[in-house]
Amino acid sequence: MHTLNRTSTTEMEVTSIRLERSLKERLKEIAGSQGYQALIREVLWRYVQQKSGEAPSLLSRDEIQSSVAAIAHQETHCALTGTLIKPRQQMLLGLTLQGDMVPLSVGSLDS
Repeated sequence: MHTLNRTSTTEMEVTSIRLERSLKERLKEIAGSQGYQALIREVLWRYVQQKSGEAPSLLSRDEIQSSVAAIAHQETHCALTGTLIKPRQQMLLGLTLQGDMVPLSVGSLDS
């Protein structure tokens, strides 16, 4: 899981979000030593980047455990190289070590 730049908690604004107890417990399990609040911030930043069209940080080949052939239905970017993948273009879907499916351009896994 990628970590974001550390911001001092004194520079953060206090907000309140209500979570089901079971969700909070699951988040704590997943977050481990990172802490569930940091995990929530990371997830929210990724969502903001995705929705705003900002380029997310690129992955390394070592983070991809498997891939399958696919055809793009929408314009997207390769998670390894940032290369544009256009609709109806051949591509790969990579499964990360964290269990996320990410778009990959054909040839991006080649050495």
